[in-house]
Amino acid sequence: MKHLYLNLKRFDVPRQYGGVNSLAPIERWADYIVTGTQGELKKFDPTQVEFVQFYPEAHILNALKAREAQSPVKIGCQGVYRMNTAAGGNFGAFTTSRPASSMKAMGCTHAIIGHCEERKDKAGILWEAGVEDARAVNRLLNEENRRAAEAGMKVLYCVGEKEEELSRWKEVLTDQLEIGLEGVDKSQVVIGYEPIWSIGPGKTPADGPYIAKVARLIKEVTGGMDVVYGGGLKKDNALMLAGIPEIDGGLIALTRFEGEIGFYPEEYLEIIHTYLGD
Repeated sequence: MKHLYLNLKRFDVPRQYGGVNSLAPIERWADYIVTGTQGELKKFDPTQVEFVQFYPEAHILNALKAREAQSPVKIGCQGVYRMNTAAGGNFGAFTTSRPASSMKAMGCTHAIIGHCEERKDKAGILWEAGVEDARAVNRLLNEENRRAAEAGMKVLYCVGEKEEELSRWKEVLTDQLEIGLEGVDKSQVVIGYEPIWSIGPGKTPADGPYIAKVARLIKEVTGGMDVVYGGGLKKDNALMLAGIPEIDGGLIALTRFEGEIGFYPEEYLEIIHTYLGD
């Protein structure tokens, strides 16, 4: 099974507010993306590939409403809280947070957890609190993984090493995997590998042999779990990634990096076709 994920992050922000959205008015943004992609994605065998789109929370219901009958598009949320509601327990007073039960009730089937941006945020908060144990972030993410899986959601759990961690990448990734997945139903999880050191303007992207090497380690540590490339599946690297046997898909974000930078459904579909060779 191939897994092709789309992380729309904050791509809903209009350009006049510093964002990259020129697709549609904010109230129609999710509808525009789902309706602009689901028809073409029906051409692919659902037993061979899944398509998941992760939306900011405000757009989840509109995205779900836009799905046609038998739509191949699955809707996911951008993380869940480390605690959850419980019958006879906390009824859900988690201000600003996304309990897994809330996301499940909305209709989300997937959650992305541990993206490098989330890891950075958690590490920063812990640092302000005087906590310097790098494994603390993995323990918090483990709670999120557990809550999502317990709610019956599938998880894209992201791991990756920073530039200063390259010399001990095996140790870093092994910790992220072993701690983050402890007690989690692994059948509910796909691993997303993000080479954090190679992501961003002016940085040299990780090459095929390096990605394959890391994917082999991940499969070894996890007992053969599916691994997707989380460092940005795009037109320029789609064929290269498709040729790596250890990689089972990818995570797409921006589709255009020059000119009118942003996400465009037609370019997303072009990436999909290029990667899948159809």
